[in-house]
Amino acid sequence: MKYPNGIKKTYESKVSYGNRGMTLEEDLNISNEYYRDTNEAIIYKKPTPITIHKVDFPSRREAIIRDARFGIPSTTDYNGIYRGKYIDFEAKETTNKTSFPLSNIHAHQITHLCRIIEHGGIGFLIVRFTSFNETYLLEGKDFFQFIDNEKRKSIPRTYFQKVGKLIPIGLRPRLDYLKYIEVNNENK
Repeated sequence: MKYPNGIKKTYESKVSYGNRGMTLEEDLNISNEYYRDTNEAIIYKKPTPITIHKVDFPSRREAIIRDARFGIPSTTDYNGIYRGKYIDFEAKETTNKTSFPLSNIHAHQITHLCRIIEHGGIGFLIVRFTSFNETYLLEGKDFFQFIDNEKRKSIPRTYFQKVGKLIPIGLRPRLDYLKYIEVNNENK
């Protein structure tokens, strides 16, 4: 486009790819903060285990990590306590419109969730289909029933719609997933 006095204007579209895939995590972190503030539950995101190999100290107040590697494989994303029960879950997002690929969950995470449930804890998946902005809670028993009885390499979205619990986006908490969890004990 030509502007007066020979001024050239160009517009660059600045697209940030830095936090893609973080919206579900952000929503869960905000929800968990609300649960802690209202003393409804104590649930935290687990840190990713990293082993630091080399650090540079350019000054006393600054440390720059030059080499770090993932340590032992992490189990699931979140854990805590709710109504006297241990709670543990994995949160995943998918851009796939028809199904959730099982390759998104590692074998050690599946084993971990299974053991949580075997020991009387609460274990489940929260999966967001980003194309539809739909977030589902899939209880551990339903997840294991699917992988034990199906030969598929993905869980169809229709299975989430039929068996899972659709979690609407709200204000406080952002994702009220706890209202879909049944706790069978006397401390209710």
